[in-house]
Amino acid sequence: MKKLNSILLIDDDHASNFLHKMIIQRTNCVEHIKVCISAQKGLDYLINKDDPDYQIPDIIFLDINMPGMNGWEFLEEYKLLSDDLKAKIIIVMLSSTINPDDVLKANESELVNEFVNKPLTRETLLHLIKVFYNLEFE
Repeated sequence: MKKLNSILLIDDDHASNFLHKMIIQRTNCVEHIKVCISAQKGLDYLINKDDPDYQIPDIIFLDINMPGMNGWEFLEEYKLLSDDLKAKIIIVMLSSTINPDDVLKANESELVNEFVNKPLTRETLLHLIKVFYNLEFE
């Protein structure tokens, strides 16, 4: 069965990363999962491709509230990347924000494909993969 090539998790919360990585692994829907614990590290990963395991992500799950560079600032920098790279990536804001402005901003952003409340669930992951990649997993 065809799988996604890569998913990138960008979140400073280790517990969320652990849980989300476990959910993604259990769905057996992707070959490679990369975790970056800051928006800047996520951006560096996309730009520098220095990581020996570098894969262009099919999906980026991006948290909003992070120290240093937040999710919105990441998107401002992401905007400057090549259209060729961006065309291949679906960005999902994955956040525990309770600020309705964040949800509105994400829904209005041309870069954000979907807004999802934390935690990521198996059902949500499978739904996103079906909607954006027309793939189904059990």
